[in-house]
This record gives sequence, structure tokens and C-alpha cells, in this order.
Amino acid sequence: MEALFWLSVWFIGYAYAGYPLCLYTVGLFRSRPVRKSEFRPTVAVIITAYNEEKRIREKLENTLKLEYPREKLELIVASDCSTDATDDIVRSFASSGIRLVRSNVKGGKEAAQKLAVESTIGDVLVFSDTATILEPTAISEIVNNFSDGTVGCVSSVDRFIDTDGVVSGEGAYVRYEMALRSLESRVNTLVGLSGSFFSARREVCRSWAPDLQSDFNTLLNSIRLGLRGVADPDSIGYYKNLADQKKEYERKVRTVVRGISVFMRSLPLLNPMRYHLFAWQLLSHKLCRWLVPFAMIGALVSNLVLAASSPFYQATLLVQVLFYVLACLYLLTQQLPNIGVLRIPSFFVMVNISILDAWIRYLRGERIVSWSPSKR
Repeated sequence: MEALFWLSVWFIGYAYAGYPLCLYTVGLFRSRPVRKSEFRPTVAVIITAYNEEKRIREKLENTLKLEYPREKLELIVASDCSTDATDDIVRSFASSGIRLVRSNVKGGKEAAQKLAVESTIGDVLVFSDTATILEPTAISEIVNNFSDGTVGCVSSVDRFIDTDGVVSGEGAYVRYEMALRSLESRVNTLVGLSGSFFSARREVCRSWAPDLQSDFNTLLNSIRLGLRGVADPDSIGYYKNLADQKKEYERKVRTVVRGISVFMRSLPLLNPMRYHLFAWQLLSHKLCRWLVPFAMIGALVSNLVLAASSPFYQATLLVQVLFYVLACLYLLTQQLPNIGVLRIPSFFVMVNISILDAWIRYLRGERIVSWSPSKR
């Protein structure tokens, strides 16, 4: 039980603190800066939409404000067989140069993206969700990274807009993720991209999988081609937090199920003899993170057994119980002070419950291909 307890605690610590610390240490001896400079290839901006009649007009108006040479820019909306007024609204922007690519059957986000990719001629492809608002210079900034020939794909920085303006547990978590991406990018390569706003070279997208999570799979395709993924701090995607906790939970479950599906079909990338540092990154950032719920269960169960044998283990059990009580109070009542630090336990617990739920669904054979965008 002691071995299980300490192994579980170590594992949780490594997944969230040890891995970034190792990256920071490696970064003291190894650095791969992006040779970013002005670069103006042909670009295709692909916006994926499904039943977005309430938000698509704002997104298209925002897209038309992008500062990039218009003769080198394609603007495409990939509609996943929308059944509302989305397609009609997009067609009304045809005179402004926005083109509709519509799937005749609902095949999922990636299937719609694949149709759009096949209909474009841009050397660089930029993908954005309808809910994501971009700054006018966003395309120019993200494309400039491809002046470095080692870069295969680029991820934006996520910025949440809370309706009440208060930094939430997720806000802190997103800042942590952005800092981790910065470390990964500086040392070697990213392990994942922001699904709401990312870009890639055309050759990276040639083997587009219509049934695999596009942001994660695009990064892995870059690695297979000997390229890397980087984070660009000057490319920012703005979007709102989900106010409905149930919808936010379901979004996280879907994301992890889809991520596990990509991971399981990419196991050869864990070979350190061929993929070197990235194999360790993939194992640490993805698999270790997805195994944390099991370590949390191991730490709690072993601590319950050990508590009867030592005041020390009674104290550690008390810490664990207080942590989960605080998390449950926020999740179930939301009556505690609206302080970001105090809300982190609830977000941490919700994330790991959703990961555990995702594993159960994946092992039962569930594979999520179709989608319904989160209404933010």
C-alpha cells in the first residue's frame, strides 16, 4: 500500500509538474527557436460549421477584416450538412470572396474539413472554429512561422473571455497549458495544437483522416514527415468559456475520447530510437496525463488503508479529503467565494472525472466522429 501510495503521488506530480520541469531543464541545454520572418504564401482559411446560424455572420465579418493580401487568400466555410440557415448566410457573403463547401451527409468535423482541403490550392492551410474570434493580423502572424523550413504546423494561443470577467480554474489551467506549449516549442516540438485556430503546410494535410481529431493528428503527421509543431504567442484565438458545466464536461469527454483514438493509431511514434525526444514528450504529455485519474484513485484507496497505521498518513488523508470536499462544493453548490485559486480543485477533479469517463467509453468501443459545436 505504501508503494502504491507513493507511486501514485509521484505519477500525478510528474504528469503535471515533473514533465514541465524536465522540459525546462532540457531547455537549458537545447533550444530550437523559430526563424520567423515575413512570409506570404498562398493561404486557405477553412472555417468549419454545423448549424451555426446564430454565430456565423459575426465570424465571417471578423474574417473579412483579416489583413493579408487578398489575391493570395482563399476564404472557405466547410459546412457539415447544416440543416439551419448557416449555408444561406454563408452564400450571402459570396460577393465578398467567401466560398461554401458543403457536405451532403453529416460526416463530422474532420470529414467536412477534408472536403475543404481537397477544394483549395493554398500552400498553407489555416483552420478556425466559428466561435473563435481573430485579430486582423492573426493570419499574417501565424503564417510567418512557415518561413522556418522545419515548421510543419503552428498552434495559436487560447484566450478565454469570461462573461463575468473573473479568472476561473479553467483560466489558470489554460495559462498552464500555454506555458507548457511554449516550453515544448522552445525545446523541440508541440505535442498538440489548439483545435480552434491552427495552421499547417499543405503536404502535412495530404493524408487527412476524416475520422481522427484534426488538431492532434495534424501535429503527428508533421512529426512523421520530419517536421515539428510550434506555438506562436502572436497568434491568438479568443473564445468564451462554456457557462453550462454539463456541456463543458461533455466537451472534455469528447475531446479525450477522440484524442485516445488518435493516440492508439499512432503507437509507433512512441519509439525513442526513431522519434527520439518526441517519443518521451508524447508519452508524458498525453498518456501520462490521461492516466492521472487512475493514480488519483490509487492514492486515495491506499491512503485509506494506511491511515490506521500512522498519524502521517492520517494527515495526508485529511489533505486529500479536504481537496475533494472543496472541489465538490464548487461543482455541486458553487457557493464558495468566487476566487480563481479556490476553484482550481473543482476544475482539476472535473477534468480527471471526464478523462476516466472517456476511457470507459473508449474501452466500450465508442468512437466520436460526428459533432455538435459547443454553444458558448
